[in-house]
Amino acid sequence: MNSDPSLLSPLGKPTDYRADYAPELLYPIPRQLKRDELGIAPGGGLPFAGEDLWNAYELSWLNPRGKPVVALATFRVPADSPNLVESKSFKLYLNSFNQTPFADAAAVEAALVRDLSAAAGAPVAVAVEPLDGRPQVAVGYPEGTLIDTLDVACDRYQPAPELLHAVDGPVVEETLYSHLLKSNCLVTGQPDWATVVIRYRGRPIDRAGLLRYIVSFRNHNEFHEQCVERIYCDLSRRCAPEALAVHARYTRRGGLDINPFRSSGHYPPPDNTREPRQ
Repeated sequence: MNSDPSLLSPLGKPTDYRADYAPELLYPIPRQLKRDELGIAPGGGLPFAGEDLWNAYELSWLNPRGKPVVALATFRVPADSPNLVESKSFKLYLNSFNQTPFADAAAVEAALVRDLSAAAGAPVAVAVEPLDGRPQVAVGYPEGTLIDTLDVACDRYQPAPELLHAVDGPVVEETLYSHLLKSNCLVTGQPDWATVVIRYRGRPIDRAGLLRYIVSFRNHNEFHEQCVERIYCDLSRRCAPEALAVHARYTRRGGLDINPFRSSGHYPPPDNTREPRQ
C-alpha cells in the first residue's frame, strides 16, 4: 500500500458536502504506515497503550418531526485499533447527519458507534449529549510545570530527538507541559496547534532540551496521533523513564478537536478538561 495518504484521501480535492447520512464518507488510514518509521514492528505488540479522544462541537440531526437537534459528542478510539480516521472525512461524515431524521440521541449514538468502529477496526466509545440537556464542559490548564518560560535558543524545526536526555540525579515523578507544540497536517500542510503534557517517573529529563525538542516539530508534517507516538517513542528511547505518558490537546478545526494519549500503562487517561484554546 502506498504510504502517502494524499493520493487516496478526500483532502485537497473538491468536496460535495452531503447532508444525508453517508457512513461511506469515513476514510480509515492504517496506523502501521507511520509506526514502521518508529521501528514498531507489526504484530510485535505496541510499546504503549492509550486512546485518541475526539470532541465534536457541530453535531446535528432532525428529530422525527423534522426539528433540528444540536449536540456535543465525544469519541474514544483505542490506540491499538488498526486504523485512525482521517479528520476531514470524519467532519464530512458528521455533516451527513444534518438533514437525516433519527428517533433520538440514542439512535444517533448507535449509528456513530457502528460506523466509527467499522472504520477504526476496533470498538469506539461514543457519548452524545444534546445541548438542551446542558452538558458540563470543563476548561483549564494541566497540573504540572510549564516549561515555556525557559530562555532557550531554538534553531531546529524538524523533529530532533538528539536534543532529549536525562540528567544525573535521583528518580523523580513529575508532569511537564508546553503550549508550544505545532505541527502541520500531513496532507494539506495546514498548521496544527497543541498543548503537550508529559508525565513520567525516572531520572530527571533535561527541561531545556525537552522544550527545544517540542519546538522542533514546528515544520513537521504528520497527523496528530502520529506526532504523539513519535514524542512518546523518542522520550522512551532517549531518556529511558520507568513510566511515561504523553498527552496532546490540539485546537479544533471544522468543529473537531483531537487529543491523543499514549502511556506505558502506569498512568490512566486524563479527564476531558479542555485547554483554553479549545
